[in-house]
Order: sequence, then structure tokens, then C-alpha cells
Amino acid sequence: MALWFECKVRYERNTENGAMKKVNEPYLVDALTFTEAESRIIDKMTPFISGEFNISAVKKTRISDIFFNEGGDRYYMVKVNFITIDEKSGAEKKSASFILVQASDFVNALKNFEEGMKGTLADYEIASISETMIMDVFPYEYKIKNPAENQ
Repeated sequence: MALWFECKVRYERNTENGAMKKVNEPYLVDALTFTEAESRIIDKMTPFISGEFNISAVKKTRISDIFFNEGGDRYYMVKVNFITIDEKSGAEKKSASFILVQASDFVNALKNFEEGMKGTLADYEIASISETMIMDVFPYEYKIKNPAENQ
């Protein structure tokens, strides 16, 4: 299971009229620790930012899953309540989870979420869907070592 950290990157960007503007943009990174998250975001952002930049914040998120979609250019946060029945009391219990969905608009975010939930047996209800300010997501990249390299 991935552990997602939101990292805010502060830098100066050229605007459309040629002026420099300070921005503070959030990105998501899959990491095990705060230190690893900061290191990974620096590695990922260095090729894309000319000039100085700094990491203004790193915080752990409550995102349990991400549904990616190559056609999407925005990220939507879906709060979903999973519904279970308490066997002893028979009462309905709801537990909230947050799932990030990549989509081009709100309608596609809902469609991509429902597509991602296909095949699950859990009962759920969507509590909310909202667009986030997240610019990009960097999942952990697993590298398989070639056994020939060890010789």
C-alpha cells in the first residue's frame, strides 16, 4: 500500500506576459518517510524548474488509492463512505476513505471513479468529489535489477 505525501514546491515561474511570479504548487509523492518524500520531489522537479526552488511543506495525506487516467489533466478528491453492518448490533457503520482520481473534468472524474471501483464487493456511497490543486503525482518506481549486472 502506498503512503502519499503532499509536497509544496515554491519557485518563480514565467507568466504569459513575461513577468516572473512566485508560485507554491502541490505535488504528490509516494514515499516511506518525510525525508524520502522531500528527496524524491527534489529529484523529480529539478529538470523542470530553472533557477532556485525550495520545498515549503511536506505532509502526509489520507489518500488510500489513486485511479490514474492518461486522458486527465486534473486531480479530483473523492470522499467515499464504505458501508458495513455491525454483526452484533445490526447497525450500519460508515468508514470514510479518500481516493484521488485523475480526469479531465468532473463528469469524467465520477466515471473514472466508478470504473476503478468495478469488481469490488464493498457497499459504498460517494460523499463528495472536489477538484484539487495537485499539479502532478509521482508514484514509486520499482526497479528490477538485472542479474547479469551483479557479475
